[in-house]
Amino acid sequence: MDVIKIFEGKTSSEAIEKGLKELKVSKKDVEIRILEDEDKKSFFSILAPRVVKVEMTLKEKKHNENQKIVKNEEISEENIKKAKEQIEKFLKEFTNIIGKDIKFQIKELDGNTIYVEMKGEEAKFLIGYRGEVLNSIQTILIAIAGKNITEKIHVNVDILGYREKRKKVLEDLAQRVANSVIKNRKSVTLEPMTAYERKIIHTILQTNEKVTTESIGEGEHRRIVISLK
Repeated sequence: MDVIKIFEGKTSSEAIEKGLKELKVSKKDVEIRILEDEDKKSFFSILAPRVVKVEMTLKEKKHNENQKIVKNEEISEENIKKAKEQIEKFLKEFTNIIGKDIKFQIKELDGNTIYVEMKGEEAKFLIGYRGEVLNSIQTILIAIAGKNITEKIHVNVDILGYREKRKKVLEDLAQRVANSVIKNRKSVTLEPMTAYERKIIHTILQTNEKVTTESIGEGEHRRIVISLK
């Protein structure tokens, strides 16, 4: 989902500058819309302080391998432990209720991320069509992990190595479609994908000198267009 924020200033330039500074981005990374035109004055506003509002929408970035990676702040050990315990309690109750032979392992990755791996002969049905059920489980566990914790905790969930297999499928798809675009000189629009999947496509094609990628659409209908440069 796009990030949209509104900023104020005495002029549109001041409001934009304030927004770019707070979001820590440049103009090319945002879409800007002036909500209140600084040139429009009413009789009653002549003596009022000048306030111009601008709306700034963060664009989805194409991921550059040379882009500096900002490490998220580490979470206290106490809260990580609490989050893991909350996840474990939920998963024990969940697997007991569904009555399936499913095992899970919970571990800390990098100070603010918890990794949950689920295995077992009957775990496959928790993946769903193209990972839809898996993504839903991950969303639920993120909420469970963050219960009564003010710090933001990331939760990554995988089932039977699905994430890596799906990544390989998407990388192959990206290369095939890119070759088709180059050969036929026509843009191709892919089916809707999650932000995680779109990132894989953007990343694998970022070094391709002949094609470019762009995300269009909103929410669950957001998809990637691969075109000639």
